[in-house]
Amino acid sequence: MSVAGIIFSNIHDSNIADLTRLRTMASVPFGCRYRLIDFTLSNMVNSGITNVYVITHYNYHSLMDHIGSGKDWDLARARGGIKILPPFISAFANNVNVLYKTRLEALKSINHAISNIKDDYVVLSDCDVICNIDLNEIISDHINSGADMTIAVKRMYLTPDSARINIIYKTDENGTIHDVESYPANFEGEADVSLNIVVMSRRYLQTMVLDAIAHDYVSMNRDIIARNVRHSYFRVYRYDGYFAVISSMQDYFKHSMELISDASVRRELFGVKNRPIYTKIRNSAPTRYIGDASVRNSLVADGCVIEGRVENSILFRGVRIGKNTTVKNSILFQDTYTGENVSLNCVLTDKDVVIRDNVNLSGHTSMPIYVEKGRMI
Repeated sequence: MSVAGIIFSNIHDSNIADLTRLRTMASVPFGCRYRLIDFTLSNMVNSGITNVYVITHYNYHSLMDHIGSGKDWDLARARGGIKILPPFISAFANNVNVLYKTRLEALKSINHAISNIKDDYVVLSDCDVICNIDLNEIISDHINSGADMTIAVKRMYLTPDSARINIIYKTDENGTIHDVESYPANFEGEADVSLNIVVMSRRYLQTMVLDAIAHDYVSMNRDIIARNVRHSYFRVYRYDGYFAVISSMQDYFKHSMELISDASVRRELFGVKNRPIYTKIRNSAPTRYIGDASVRNSLVADGCVIEGRVENSILFRGVRIGKNTTVKNSILFQDTYTGENVSLNCVLTDKDVVIRDNVNLSGHTSMPIYVEKGRMI
């Protein structure tokens, strides 16, 4: 039995439009030194999936730079390995001949690549879910059940606000899907929430894509699952571990800060035996702490220079904190520079931001201040 992986790198870009203006969702930095795609790729590699396709849309240059040949994930292989599929507009992609907007349209646009897959099963995954999951368990459950499609979910309580940003599957006691609701407006209660990880056989995927092309289907949930739920066998696999869905800038900030505030989150993501999270290796110098530098309850990557005070914050590679500067409850992306006598609270800076001397910026945990890439303040 062999398994291929297909990763959607852009599907949820609009959820955090500020961070994806110049990059894909897959290449959004997270957790001090990682990108969001690192979790999806690592889940596949740790589960023995070494034939991986990454579907791109636009702004994928930083993603290509991050992945490179795939050697950091042991995916630089003569056979299999990682393949980045640039956007391809075909006559069958959609009736206005523009780039895809949904997963099904994305799959239709790479139909040629899908038709050449020789593996027995395929795992489809988005990049907006952060988790460390054993995909072998889902694959085995799918094979043993004989289902046409198995979708990873987590059983959780939803408020009307949280339901509006989730896909909900209604199931029986055996996990068989009998209905699906996409982003319901008035739902409240216990529900199976999608993790955007789907397992199916290669033959079913190829048939599904050809059927979607023939009938001009555009939505996997509405046109495939909802239409066929009565005469096909769709089921869920309930995952009990930690996961975080990035549905907004507030979600991104909150889940990033969970890495600091909750040790169990760090353990479930980065402390699982035999399931490390891989990323691109950079040989930077160790972080320097100069003079009266003070760092408390923070994650600090290598290559930083700190002369001020840092509390409850995440610093990516190459960040410079000036003298008498205080950074609290903030996330500073790579090569952010702060001058002297600066005060930052609940601030998220993109790469290459410069904060000049004597600047004070203060947001709130529910609405952090975002400073765009390359900005000088």
